Amino acid sequence: MRFDELNESNYLLFAIKFYNNPQAVTRDDFESDLKRIRYIKRLLKRYKNTGELKVHLILNHLIILFNVFDDAAIPLLFYHLDQDLWPSIKSFLVFLNRLPEYPKTGINDIDIDQNCLNQLQII
Repeated sequence: MRFDELNESNYLLFAIKFYNNPQAVTRDDFESDLKRIRYIKRLLKRYKNTGELKVHLILNHLIILFNVFDDAAIPLLFYHLDQDLWPSIKSFLVFLNRLPEYPKTGINDIDIDQNCLNQLQII
């Protein structure tokens, strides 16, 4: 199966293909790791609505996602997050130095949330 573009029908297969967690033995373990994307989405929405950014918590979730999905975590994140949250997640990716280098992803066209990046640089 080709994954040129993630959609509802191939999202789960894409996640399964790139999932690499030797400690996971059940489907619940996989789903628990995949739920981290929803936690990140919830935290970024809270930041957008209230201005409260839980930097450490988001970083922890992102690091775990990158540990179990490697670079496939980036398309999984952008597929699942609303476009208005993309500048914030891009700031985290820049901070973690995990921004993909290939230009055809379109990520370079997304602005960086400067407030978010400033809070990241404080830690």
